[in-house]
Amino acid sequence: MRPPQMSSVVERRLLVNYRVAPEVAASLVPPPLRPQLVGGFAVAGLCLIRLGQFRPSRLPGWIGLRSENAAHRIAVEWDGPQGRSTGVYIARRDSGSMINALAGGRLFPGEHSLARFDVRETAKDLHVAFASPDQTISVSVDVRIAERFQDSELFTDLAQASDFFRRGSAGFSATRGGLRLDGLELRTNSWHVEPLEINSVRSTVFDDPDRFPPGSAVLDCALLMREVPVTWRPLPPLPVVTDATTAGTTLGIAPNVCTATSETA
Repeated sequence: MRPPQMSSVVERRLLVNYRVAPEVAASLVPPPLRPQLVGGFAVAGLCLIRLGQFRPSRLPGWIGLRSENAAHRIAVEWDGPQGRSTGVYIARRDSGSMINALAGGRLFPGEHSLARFDVRETAKDLHVAFASPDQTISVSVDVRIAERFQDSELFTDLAQASDFFRRGSAGFSATRGGLRLDGLELRTNSWHVEPLEINSVRSTVFDDPDRFPPGSAVLDCALLMREVPVTWRPLPPLPVVTDATTAGTTLGIAPNVCTATSETA
């Protein structure tokens, strides 16, 4: 059965971005994908997204679900029938919603692990944290709305950063079997990002020297999207052309272990 197109409102989408040594990023991405480089660096990071009114597009918004979700991702490119394409490779998806954890990868693309989220926000400040039930994966981010975009070595200005992530709207996610990547594309006519000042970021993935040797992953910038209506279009799965024993766990964070012991905080 073909997965349905889904619609939602992105109530908040926080992108925390690292500039990463290309050779390190290349070792984390399964072929046929390869890291997309900006100024000689690969781009990786966290997407912390709260969705509202999430439902099949043919249904009214009032019946949709609201959930906190997260993704570990690397900007990638690949060669397709129409030439070079760009998007993101998603090594792991986490959600505070049991429905997303059960339905992701079954009713719609994108397998999710269940996690506990902690979110606190004001008009200017935002704290988003989550952890897996076994605490092997945890993230804590504190940011503040900024007056201007600055201090990035990847992008010269907000417009360049916005355009880079807008063009990377196709995401291919690791799956349990490791033989394919689930595809999903974000579409919107209301794309808009705001600059953020990073106060602190802690990540068991990006702070781990075994995954990222010292100096190979450096915080670069953070961006925010708010109250953006979107649709999610399923893409054909992408076969992984690599050793099936390693595909899907390339960040050392085995994806998509669904357990019922955690709920959204």
